[in-house]
Amino acid sequence: MTNRFSLALHGGAGTILRSKMSSEKDADYRAGIQVALAAGHAVLSKNGSATDAVVATVCALEDNSLFNAGRGAVFTSAGKQEMDAAVMDGATRSVGAVAGIFGPRNPVCVARAVMDTTDHVLFGGAAAIEIARNAGLPFEDADYFYTDARWQALQETLRLRAEGRESDDPARRHGTVGAVARDMHGNVAAATSTGGMTAKAPGRIGDTPVIGAGTFADNESCAVSATGHGEVFIRYCAAHEISARMRFAGQSLADAAQHVVMEDLAKNDGSGGLIAVDRHGNIAMPMNSEGMYRGCVTEDGQFKTFIYADE
Repeated sequence: MTNRFSLALHGGAGTILRSKMSSEKDADYRAGIQVALAAGHAVLSKNGSATDAVVATVCALEDNSLFNAGRGAVFTSAGKQEMDAAVMDGATRSVGAVAGIFGPRNPVCVARAVMDTTDHVLFGGAAAIEIARNAGLPFEDADYFYTDARWQALQETLRLRAEGRESDDPARRHGTVGAVARDMHGNVAAATSTGGMTAKAPGRIGDTPVIGAGTFADNESCAVSATGHGEVFIRYCAAHEISARMRFAGQSLADAAQHVVMEDLAKNDGSGGLIAVDRHGNIAMPMNSEGMYRGCVTEDGQFKTFIYADE
């Protein structure tokens, strides 16, 4: 069945267990997912583009400190915040991506500015900041991006490292947000944004801004946004591999996404998950972790939110 439009989002994956989630926190996460879905749905329901919808959705997630992107970004081992983001239009294969930035309120909007105002794909650091300023995008100070939960997570990770240990929670490796959409014109798009890994090495860049790894969109197949152990997602070209399986092996979106997540990634320390939508509006949201914050909505207007693997 072809949907007139479809939208899906994720807010990170990891060891997310019902037994350790309070009812209040559960409700907060679901409310955050609902708000972000509503932002994208508002675009699509008014015949807006898939690209506009995924950017609007990711902006809402970046503005919510519960998620590891924008306001809720984690800290590097040096106690700084470095953010990555990307957006891709499946109709034209236009792409914009940024890496290692701090200051712009919404990193995904900087990625969009790269796509719309330059002839290039990926900018990092000061050059990306200059593009954001030239585009008139809003900036925030360090206090806006600081959250005590993220700071305490850094301190705990540094303490464990000082003892020669590492956290066994894979969520420390893949807090990311993202959205994929198929609009009324049949075009697909993807956007992804992240603060990276807690206590990551300064300058480290994960899969989010690497097109074909954490973000990809092509009208001939699908749009994908991933959240996981970035280095592994890069090595296995996770997002593009789903598209390739659909195009060259004739697999359905569900089968291609399931294979990549459960075979290519899971068996090679690639914990995490992804969201994807095909050109017909079908949605897939596979994961190989205990949970993934996620949600979806189509033209029927039914907003669905999920957290745990068994939902």
